[in-house]
Amino acid sequence: MANNYGAQQIQVLEGLEPVRKRPGMYIGSTGPRGLHHLVYEVVDNAVDEALAGHCTHITAALNVDGSVTVTDDGRGIPTDIHPTTGKSALETVLTVLHAGGKFGGDSGYKVSGGLHGVGVSVVNALSEWVEVTVWREGKIHTQRFERGNPIGTLKTQKGSSKTGTQVVFKPDATIFTHTVEFDYDTLARRLRELAYLNAGVDITFTDYRLELTKTDEPRVAHYCYQGGIKEYVDYINNGKEPLHPDVIYVNSDKNGVQVEAALQWCGDAFSDNLMGFANNIRTVDGGTHLEGLKAVLTRTMNVIARKRKKRKDGESNMAGENIREGLTAVVSVKVPEPEFEGQTKTKLGNTEVRGIVDSLVGEALTEYLDFNPNVADAILEKAIQAFNAAEAAKKARDLVRRKSVLESSTLPGKLSDCSSRDPSESEIFIVEGDSAGGSAKQGRDRRFQAILPLRGKILNIEKTDDSKIYKNNEVQSLITALGLGIKGEDFAPDNLRYHRICLMTDADVDGAHIRTLLLTFFYRYQRDLVDQGYIYIACPPLYKLERGKNHTYCYSEKELADGIAALPDNAKYNIQRFKGLGEMMPQQLWDTTMNPESRTLKRVEIEDAAEADRIFTVLMGDRVAPRREFIETYGPKLNMTDLDI
Repeated sequence: MANNYGAQQIQVLEGLEPVRKRPGMYIGSTGPRGLHHLVYEVVDNAVDEALAGHCTHITAALNVDGSVTVTDDGRGIPTDIHPTTGKSALETVLTVLHAGGKFGGDSGYKVSGGLHGVGVSVVNALSEWVEVTVWREGKIHTQRFERGNPIGTLKTQKGSSKTGTQVVFKPDATIFTHTVEFDYDTLARRLRELAYLNAGVDITFTDYRLELTKTDEPRVAHYCYQGGIKEYVDYINNGKEPLHPDVIYVNSDKNGVQVEAALQWCGDAFSDNLMGFANNIRTVDGGTHLEGLKAVLTRTMNVIARKRKKRKDGESNMAGENIREGLTAVVSVKVPEPEFEGQTKTKLGNTEVRGIVDSLVGEALTEYLDFNPNVADAILEKAIQAFNAAEAAKKARDLVRRKSVLESSTLPGKLSDCSSRDPSESEIFIVEGDSAGGSAKQGRDRRFQAILPLRGKILNIEKTDDSKIYKNNEVQSLITALGLGIKGEDFAPDNLRYHRICLMTDADVDGAHIRTLLLTFFYRYQRDLVDQGYIYIACPPLYKLERGKNHTYCYSEKELADGIAALPDNAKYNIQRFKGLGEMMPQQLWDTTMNPESRTLKRVEIEDAAEADRIFTVLMGDRVAPRREFIETYGPKLNMTDLDI
């Protein structure tokens, strides 16, 4: 009975049972992201050894049987008996949640990314099996675990003077039901990032799955950057025109907090790209370290501007977004007692870090610019141009707003809005042209779906200053319809009018170009829209395959071929190719592309911010040579017969 609720209904989950019962609480999800998180947890332990000064080489390998091997040359996990558990320290670390050497100031590590101490035990809990080998004190120690449980006791034999730890694990397919197949590129991005963040640490990554890689030899990548985050900034800015050839670098510490920062301004960029890390963890939602960096840049550059007579006494200070225009910066802090917001660790909360970053970066930046006045002048001239453009943009915005008031409407006339005023259930389809807009308007559900048709190709804001952005009618329509506010201002989700922004363009070259221009706009104008998952791509069908009264929609060439192959041998069928959305009847567009019950939407996500920034610069920037090189490199790998020209 429902009211028979007593002590026997209370579940007590012991050991690693909570992890297997609710894996999403510990690794975010049981999809591909959570799967790859297992590797990060093990690798992070090896990197923590490097941070402590005991490890120089880390290897990671994807094995043929679907397992992963991570090896380091650190001190090796302790193997003596733990006073609390009565088991070996190795078994304790693998089987007890919140057991690790990363708690308290007198622990085994001064700084660590593994704040919660659940890393390797969670990997153990969610793996079909784990085998650990420890080289320590002249001995080799091994132990096997299956679904979190130790199989036998720790085995020890004589070894060499080698030290380190090797963890081999195979994810449990009963937990990761979506896939247990690791993606090489996803892991490679994180390993490369770790190598940049930890100068001199040597990481080797090998893929032995020849069937998946379709190669005759294992795929091997080697990451080691003596320049650390300075080289990271060089990598991100590849293809841009730096205002100063040398990356400005800060490396200092205060009150136990280590601060590393690398900064470089580029003359041909109109947006900033600030990347923050705390204890090697990418803080995608920012935090006090980035707040400190922004504050000190604004204050320092305004002081230098007046010192160098670039701003007169009566003139106002330049805003932070003016000074940061064209800036690429990486700031990496190592904090003994980090405070992250949430298990996902996407925002640093330590209040003391703000002042420490402000102080250390301010001192170093002032000294550098005092000794390099030409660099200071170049940065200031860029910032003043941005300030002047922003003032012109403000006038343009005010003009648009006054015009809107006179027309008694604050929304663009071509917007067909939805009736709902709840952004969380509302979505907008951005389409190209009035023809597609007409079909979409007639086919939509007016209650929660809005339509905004755009005329032609919007402005490429990768190479456009703010004053031109706000004078462009199509861009202004986007900003107003979506409620985006002003470029450079902090993102305000409460002002966003729709929580699903769907790009619905034709399935041809022009449609792809327009989609790319729109993605460039969102990424550069208000990147939080992408980072926080508000941008989607609609997937209209390419073909309609008809036979008699029956028909099916095909969304790829393969689907079409499979559909034709499944037909009877008399090959009496008709194929309709949809070159544009305007060719589709409103009901067709609803059934295939807009109906939440049957459509496919692709959410745009940024897995690698540095690579995304670089690719936008290469493909959408002013410089032709890097774009030609990119096409010559990757063009031959494309099947040219599939190009729709």
